[in-house]
Amino acid sequence: MRIANLPKKTPLRSWIRVDASSGASCSVSLDKVTVMRRCNLPARDLRLLDPLFVYPSTILGREKAIVLNLEKIRCIITADELLVSVKGFSGNAPAGDEWDYVEEVQRRLASTSDDLPFEFVAMEVALEATCAYLDAQAAELEIEAYPLLDELTSKISTLNLERARRLKSKLVALTRRVQKVRDEIEHLMDDDEDMAELYLTEKKHSIESFYTEHGILGGPGLSVSAPTSPVGSPTSTSAGLKRLERNFSFARSSRHESSRSVETEKRDIEEMEMLLEAYFVVVDNTLNKLMSLKEYIDDTEDFINIQLDNVRNQLIQFELLLSTATFIVAIFGVVAGIFGMNFAIPLFDIPEAFNWVLGISGMTGIIIFCGFLWYFKRRRLIPL
Repeated sequence: MRIANLPKKTPLRSWIRVDASSGASCSVSLDKVTVMRRCNLPARDLRLLDPLFVYPSTILGREKAIVLNLEKIRCIITADELLVSVKGFSGNAPAGDEWDYVEEVQRRLASTSDDLPFEFVAMEVALEATCAYLDAQAAELEIEAYPLLDELTSKISTLNLERARRLKSKLVALTRRVQKVRDEIEHLMDDDEDMAELYLTEKKHSIESFYTEHGILGGPGLSVSAPTSPVGSPTSTSAGLKRLERNFSFARSSRHESSRSVETEKRDIEEMEMLLEAYFVVVDNTLNKLMSLKEYIDDTEDFINIQLDNVRNQLIQFELLLSTATFIVAIFGVVAGIFGMNFAIPLFDIPEAFNWVLGISGMTGIIIFCGFLWYFKRRRLIPL
């Protein structure tokens, strides 16, 4: 008897949920399918929030949610709630950067007026925390780099060169991360449609107005980000809701130009654009600091290469002089070899002959050596 393969159960992941209306937070465990239906997100977006993997910084605006993957903050923002991805639990209060982010969002919600949408608050806190984190890392790198580079210029050693190599690797990695955050913000600022997708509260109100205008009882039926059971609702109801949402999307896109004035739309987009531009300036300033540090490292490398080239040239000059001196000494060896042969000549009988031979050989060597020095100076091979 053949047994059918049962579907594997999706593992639960830990999240911190923050309610948009009350600001209350709690730790919840949700599987991937539940989060997908709850926030109307595809599976590929949730992979960006997996704490077990490292993905580059990303800001995605979807129909009912904003997906943020900014350094240590990985979350899903909807008009009704905030879901922050965490690695695990520590009692009822998760520790780490995620909880610091949640506490700051709660503090902003308590002190912010009702005119500012919830997604603006959550996104602003995430951008602020990310920019501050990257700027702090850049400042630490500067504190470490400048004394090391100054020491390297005064004392070139294997240890200092290895430390400089590790420093440059850290600089390249940090620059790449800062550049990615900057590019994500710039990409949103360059596209009005992407910025319009970030207005979740406004889109939620438009959905509710659409249901009210068409006389659908119970409003949207399920909240934009309300929890949905993965196996609970009937097929007909789910299909009907999907058809209504598709019809609304078409109706909203066709009414977008007629129901809202151009001035109102521009003002709304400018509100998000000003928010993004403020943190674009911050992260761009961090990137400029890193680029300045990279230029300082490049200048230090050039200075070190110049020093090494100078030392190499001095060694070559010394080797040239040493070779010339060796040639002069070889002249004495030739003279000694000639007079050391076993044959008799009258010169051997003269007592002063040895002194004459030694003097003439020495003067000849000195003249030849001075001739070489004059040639080297004329050719500018050595600085004399």
